[in-house]
Amino acid sequence: MGPVSPAWIDLDGLANMRDLGGTPLADGGEVQPGRLLRSDNLQTLTPADVEELVERRGVTDIVDLRSDVELQLTGPGPLVEVESLTHHHHSFFRERKVAVEDALVLPWRDADARRAEPKDANHWTSHYLGYLADRPDSVSNALRVVAEAEGAAVVHCAAGKDRTGTVVAMALSVAGASDEVISADYLATGERIERVVERLMTIPAYADNLSGRALAEHTPSPDTMPRLLAAIRDTAGSVEGWLRQNGWTEADVAQLRARLTRP
Repeated sequence: MGPVSPAWIDLDGLANMRDLGGTPLADGGEVQPGRLLRSDNLQTLTPADVEELVERRGVTDIVDLRSDVELQLTGPGPLVEVESLTHHHHSFFRERKVAVEDALVLPWRDADARRAEPKDANHWTSHYLGYLADRPDSVSNALRVVAEAEGAAVVHCAAGKDRTGTVVAMALSVAGASDEVISADYLATGERIERVVERLMTIPAYADNLSGRALAEHTPSPDTMPRLLAAIRDTAGSVEGWLRQNGWTEADVAQLRARLTRP
């Protein structure tokens, strides 16, 4: 079964949210709607957006993959005020213990400097593998939230492409999606990348980093996710194998798969 059209969730305060429900699986099934949502930054949700997510979409858990510095610079978003939600912060960067006013660069700039190479698929694959190497605890814990959430879990970072894309790709792999399908979901952000960048350019914490960079640098490449998944298989056998290497049991893996695939 091939990829399907993205299930976009169009809200006033977002550019890149979609429900992974309907994603086809290799066994002929599909991911259940209302279990896993992916998104860009949730800082500018309107009251109507919040009502849509909480009351109509049944969101119970927010997985925030942004760094400590990002959180301090941008401040709390409106969902923090919703008592029914549980917020989980799992940064994908090795945090430097410095005051915000002394932080001359944001963490992802340090990562770019460590992996200084052209912004092609190899660059992004290396970048994403860096998350697994630098913060396996955060990657594992983000996926555990998805497995244990009572309602819909929203996984987000700033753009909803890189950190979010890594978690979602691993979740879909455990659910039983093919590399082709996982890559198609990752590439769907390309449909909204101009809006994503325009939105982030209005936020000072991101504007300096984005200014002067070509849109093509941010556009997802079709080779990135297949290379990431192949690299995981080369080192751990599978995404499930990577999770087991990081403390998951067979029951834990089965719980994540069941959460995404069973009514």
